Amino acid sequence: QVQLVESGGGLVQPGGPLRLSCAASELTLDVTAIGWFRQAPGKEREGVPCISRSDGKTYYADSVKGRFTISRENTKNTVYLQMNRLKPGDTAVYYCATVHRGWGQLNPLTSGLYDSWGRGTQVTVSS
Repeated sequence: QVQLVESGGGLVQPGGPLRLSCAASELTLDVTAIGWFRQAPGKEREGVPCISRSDGKTYYADSVKGRFTISRENTKNTVYLQMNRLKPGDTAVYYCATVHRGWGQLNPLTSGLYDSWGRGTQVTVSS
């Protein structure tokens, strides 16, 4: 099973940037997408963006469109999440995850589709 390790979390002031990294031990051919999710205390896990393995197509939650950018570096099996104009509401533990199947008509940011997860990295946006 693929091992995923997130890094780059920390404390940042509102309006500031932060970049998260997700390093995968390997990305087998059956991985169809890599996604970033977040979970704040008392809230459900939320899909943030994901990126398709086959064509690089990206999908974003409305709450982060225009502020967050997901990208990949295939040679390093690494996916990045560039977060700009951060808000206190972005405070959460951020996880990366992989999915090994297609999603058909489902929203590709549906967490139940994903079957390999990292341990997460804390992002705190506060002054």
